[in-house]
Amino acid sequence: MALLHVGAVCLALWSFVLCSTGIVQCRVLWRFADRTAAASASVTNCTYPDLISATADELESGLKGGCFSSVDLVNQCRLSRSAQAYIARIQEVNSTVHAVTELNPQAVEIAEQLDQERKNGSLRGPLHGLPVLIKGNIATQDELQTTAGSYALLNAQPPSDSTIAAKLRQAGLIILGKADLSQWANFRSFNSSNGWSAYGGQVGSSSGSGVASDLGLAFAALGTETSGSIVSPSEVNNIVGIKPTVGLASRYLVVPISERQDTVGPMARTVKDAAQLLQVIAGPDPKDNYTLASPFGSNLPDYVAACKLTGLQGKRIGIPRNVIAALQEDYMGPYIAAFNAAVSVIAAAGATIIDNTNFTAFDTFNNSTVPDSVLFADFISDLATYLSELKTNPNNLHSLEDVRAFTQHFPLEDYPARDTAVWDAALAAGINNTSPQFWPLYQQNRYFGDEGGVLGALKKYNLDAVILPTDFAYPVPAVVGAPIVTVPLGAYPNGTAVQRSPPWNLVEAAPGIPFGISFMGPLWSEESLIGMAYAFEQRTLVRDKLKRYIEPHTQLKDVV
Repeated sequence: MALLHVGAVCLALWSFVLCSTGIVQCRVLWRFADRTAAASASVTNCTYPDLISATADELESGLKGGCFSSVDLVNQCRLSRSAQAYIARIQEVNSTVHAVTELNPQAVEIAEQLDQERKNGSLRGPLHGLPVLIKGNIATQDELQTTAGSYALLNAQPPSDSTIAAKLRQAGLIILGKADLSQWANFRSFNSSNGWSAYGGQVGSSSGSGVASDLGLAFAALGTETSGSIVSPSEVNNIVGIKPTVGLASRYLVVPISERQDTVGPMARTVKDAAQLLQVIAGPDPKDNYTLASPFGSNLPDYVAACKLTGLQGKRIGIPRNVIAALQEDYMGPYIAAFNAAVSVIAAAGATIIDNTNFTAFDTFNNSTVPDSVLFADFISDLATYLSELKTNPNNLHSLEDVRAFTQHFPLEDYPARDTAVWDAALAAGINNTSPQFWPLYQQNRYFGDEGGVLGALKKYNLDAVILPTDFAYPVPAVVGAPIVTVPLGAYPNGTAVQRSPPWNLVEAAPGIPFGISFMGPLWSEESLIGMAYAFEQRTLVRDKLKRYIEPHTQLKDVV
C-alpha cells in the first residue's frame, strides 16, 4: 500500500508540472485563444456535445462548423476560468483513477498545426484533429515515455514511432498522452492486481485505456490484447472494445508478450467510433510479417460502413454453453440472466440462434499448462528482440533475465510484495520460440482454439459468430489470434455481494459494476462482427443507462 501512496504523490506532482511549465507557450496560447474566441463569436447555432458521450461524428461536426478547435479540445494552459477540455478532464479525476501516466507536451502544438490544416481545407482523414490516448506499451518517438508500466524502461528510447503511432499521426489524430496499464501487460506476477503498474500506480478499473475512454478523457483510446486486455477492461468500463485478428494491425515497436497472440485495438464509447479508429490502425506493415498474411492487403473493408441496423439479419450465431457452465460463479446469476435476455434481442433482430455449439476441447484447454508454455517461450524471444531495437537503453537490459534482476532490486517495483512468478516460470521452462520443443507445443495450443475451440465450432455449425459473456470469451480466441468485439450488456444489480480478488482486494463484482457481451468470429471477420455488434448496441443502448462512481465535469462549452 505504501507504493500506491507514492504513485499518487507522483501523479499529483506530474499534474503540477504540467500546469506550471511552458510559460512562453502559454502566452502564445493566450493569443491563439483570443483569435479562436473572436472566430467563435461569429459562429451561430453551435451545440457542444457532452464529452462523456461525444462521438467522433459530433466532434468532427463541431470542428468543421468552427464551433471549437482542436486546441480547444486539448489545450493544457489555463485560459479564462478553466483548463481546456480533455486535459482539464484528466486533471479533474486522474489523482483518483490514475488512468493517464503522462500528457504529451507537444499536444497543443500539434493541435495548432491540425487546426491550420483544417483552415486551409486540408484534412488528413475523418478523425482529423481528435485527441486519442494510447496504452503505455505502444512506443512513440517523442517526449512521452514507453514504459509498459515499469521503471526498467524509463527513458528508454525507441528508434522511431511504432507503426500504430505513425498511423495515428498520419490520420490527423493527436496523441494526447499515454494510458496506464497492468504492468508488462499483466505478464509479470501471479499475485498482483489488474491495472497496477509500478510506474503509474493502481488504475481505478483495470486499465487506463478503458477508464479514459469511458470518462471522456479523449475521443477514444488504444489498448493491446494478448488474452483479454482489450475486451475485459472494456467490459468493466461499459465501453466497446475491438480485439482484431492478430495481423490486422501492426505490432512493430509495441512492447510484446507473444507475436502469436498480441494485437492492438480500439476502445471507444460506441461501436462506430471503435470502427473508425480500427480503420486508421489496420493494414499491412513490412516491419510486422504477420500483417502480410492479411487477405486484404491495403484494400481494407469499410469497417465504418458495416455499422448498420441490419447487421444481425440472416446471421447464424452459436452459443458454446459448455464454456459458461465451466466458468460461471455463483454470484454471476444476474450476468447470465442479462446474457440470456440479449440472446432474445439478437434473435428478434433477425439472427438464427444455435445453442450448445460447444468448444469440444474446452475442458482440456481450461486445465492445460500448454497455453502458458507458449506465452513463456514467445515472451523470452520477443522481449529480447524489442530490447535489441531500442536506440537508448539506460538500464542496459537485453533479456528477460536482465529485466527480472532489475525488477527484483529496484525498490519502486514493489518486489517481493508483487512477485515475478510469471517470469520465474518462463525462465525455469528453459525454452524460447526457436527451441525444438516449441513447435509441438504451439500446434497443441492451436488445436484448443481451432478444431477444439472457436474456429471448430464456427465451421462445424456453419456459424457467422459465437457469443459469450465477455468475461468468458477471450481465452480460446486468444490462442488462434481470432477477433472479438465486446459491447455493453448491463451491470450487477443492487444487492449483489461484493466480490474481491486476493491479495489486493480489487473489486470484481458489486452493485453497478458493468459487464458485456462478446461477438467472436473467424479470422479477419471484423467487418461482420462490427455489423452484428452495432445492431445489438443500437437496440439496447445499455451504455446510456448506467451510472459512474466518478466523472469529470469540464465541457467544451466551459472553455470555448
